[in-house]
Amino acid sequence: MIPTPEQAWELLTEYNEGEFHRKHARIVGDVLEWYAKELGYGAESDFWKAVGILHDLDFERYPEEHCTKEQAILRELDVDERLIHAVVSHGYGLTVDVQPEHQMEKVLFAVDELTGLIGAVAVMRPSKSVDDLELASVKKKFKDKKFAAGCSRDVIRQGAEMLGWELDELISKTILAMRASPAVD
Repeated sequence: MIPTPEQAWELLTEYNEGEFHRKHARIVGDVLEWYAKELGYGAESDFWKAVGILHDLDFERYPEEHCTKEQAILRELDVDERLIHAVVSHGYGLTVDVQPEHQMEKVLFAVDELTGLIGAVAVMRPSKSVDDLELASVKKKFKDKKFAAGCSRDVIRQGAEMLGWELDELISKTILAMRASPAVD
């Protein structure tokens, strides 16, 4: 079974009650949907979005088993193995040894942390918005390891390398993707 974005959202809300995790799921889902269209995978944009929504399904309830517990939950629901591999691979090198292979998996790996950093930069601005956020502002805060310290710069860099992109390209595209997301305030 491949869940629709709506079904993915219903499942996510069963396992995540906190607004922080729900909002993060919506943002990452929207960002992945944007990237699907941008990178020529428009026909798969619902699949990409569902992956983005579900990527942290197990995190709120099972933080110590993140990505591992999610595999079991999704397999019990007979979810397609492509989706399981995709969501689990974003924990590559952190919680699991499942390497991102497909371009979508590499995008997820990179933007999971990056959306958090961009969001943190945006709320520090007078507008509190990504609408007027520039690459230079994000790069400045990217260098400040104390700012949004929970957002791994190493994972973001590694994600850009996996994609074969410069860091500036990844950040710029992700800012545009977040501007398109209705979930971003």
